[in-house]
Amino acid sequence: MPYMLPESWRGVLGEELEKPYFKELTEFVEEERGKGPVYPPREEVFAALEATPFDQVKVLVLGQDPYHGEGQGHGLCFSVRPGVKTPPSLRNIFKEMKEELGHPVPDNGYLMPWARQGVLLLNAVLTVRGGEANSHKSKGWEKFTDAVIRAVASRPDPAVFVLWGNYAQKKLPLIDESRHAVVKGAHPSPLSAKKFFGSRPFTHIDEAVKAQGHTPIDWRIPDLGA
Repeated sequence: MPYMLPESWRGVLGEELEKPYFKELTEFVEEERGKGPVYPPREEVFAALEATPFDQVKVLVLGQDPYHGEGQGHGLCFSVRPGVKTPPSLRNIFKEMKEELGHPVPDNGYLMPWARQGVLLLNAVLTVRGGEANSHKSKGWEKFTDAVIRAVASRPDPAVFVLWGNYAQKKLPLIDESRHAVVKGAHPSPLSAKKFFGSRPFTHIDEAVKAQGHTPIDWRIPDLGA
């Protein structure tokens, strides 16, 4: 079962799908799907790459692995489908956004409006066993998503890399900080939210995007009336 890599990413990532590790990873994930729920659904594994084409990435936000509850994850880090309760980390992101920028907290956690403006919402691991966080860690996804990070970092056009928490910050060696902007800080998880609140990540991102000559991100998420 080959994953369908979005067209804009094929030139920079197509070779990854031919490597032995990726074939082993594919077999592992398919075996897992045969045993029980795996999230997100197969057709949404590359949803982040689908929503944000390679040449349109202004900001890369790195998450860890997908939400493991039924109906939550849809392939974009921190985001949930319309109608799904906003998870704690995303609630904290919205709280900081309101305090920092004055934007209202939306009635949903669907971050597609960010993705469509060039915010690549990438998890380091792209699948998870239902009900078991980090269950697909160290199976090969990290090699693939490191290749995504490297691809963006190697473009002539600079980007802003958002690395919240120690896990994400381990990816710093993949990024040339002399060419790209990096916004680091505590993870918005309830476990570290006290350090996240007041870190003004949106302001830092906005300043970097502007300095790089890109159109600013409109961070407002429209209410869906859910």
